[in-house]
Amino acid sequence: MTTLRSELSFFIIMGKTYMQIPRIESDEVIGFMNVDTTDFGNLTLADQIRHFEVEGYVLLPNILTASHIDQLKEQLADIAMEPKPYSDYQKMACVQPQWHSRIVAELIGYPPMISFLTNLMGPDIVFTRGFFQRTHPGSPGISMHTDGQPHGSSIFDYEGSSPRLLRVLYYLDDLTKERAPFRLIPRTHLSFHAQANPYLRYKSHPQEITLLAPAGSAVVIPSTLFHGTHPNTDSKYRELIQFGYRPAWAGPIQPVPEWDKELIANAPEQAKPFLQSPNTTGGVWGLEHKPKGMPTTASGINPDRWYSKREN
Repeated sequence: MTTLRSELSFFIIMGKTYMQIPRIESDEVIGFMNVDTTDFGNLTLADQIRHFEVEGYVLLPNILTASHIDQLKEQLADIAMEPKPYSDYQKMACVQPQWHSRIVAELIGYPPMISFLTNLMGPDIVFTRGFFQRTHPGSPGISMHTDGQPHGSSIFDYEGSSPRLLRVLYYLDDLTKERAPFRLIPRTHLSFHAQANPYLRYKSHPQEITLLAPAGSAVVIPSTLFHGTHPNTDSKYRELIQFGYRPAWAGPIQPVPEWDKELIANAPEQAKPFLQSPNTTGGVWGLEHKPKGMPTTASGINPDRWYSKREN
């Protein structure tokens, strides 16, 4: 596995080298941690769908093998990174990682994840973006926010305006209490209250929960769920690949930039079905009250879909 040296201070005492973790300001620390103890490894497919749709998240443990993680880390070790505006210790790739690494591009169509997403959303799925983050020791936590804004925003452009949009977060390192674990406020994606305004941000919430998971796990959330991270008080960095997906019908309210045609042509075959135009939509204005040929079944909206395996 390729090892990167974090941007930290080192000092020597009696011939031994010690690492000094950058100080995290006290007002950046969340003074509590409600760790989720759900046994995600024993959930059925129906259980996973229910947990995602009701609670607003699901964790798929060990979906990546150790060798797969090694390959991803090796190919991302030299990707150009830049700091986030709020911390020099939170780094983001300057380019979307799928265009830097073929192994990452193949992950777009990764069969175990696509199987789950197909059962969740149906077979016509659009990949919307890739993101790679390296959270160094000393990085403050990420504020509670959503990734979906119905009118677009300066951060997510119009990609976040899609009416159905989710994020897949692949963790390449263990999530421990010290290593910038993921935190979220369950069920916030369901709320109609003004305090669920997706343009708001929160430092913390008394009923937020924290997810701890081994490297190779993936967390799937809808874009309208409030989520963030704790600070990284560990001595090691934490790496994350994040992908966006949506059903093909759920296009953004305004056009977003198209993929470069050459990049699409050279993409791995298993990724191409999901690299449709990011402006693909099923939106129509002229609707009929009683169109011909209306279906009489639709398993994807069955009220009992949480209690039996959903068919594609």
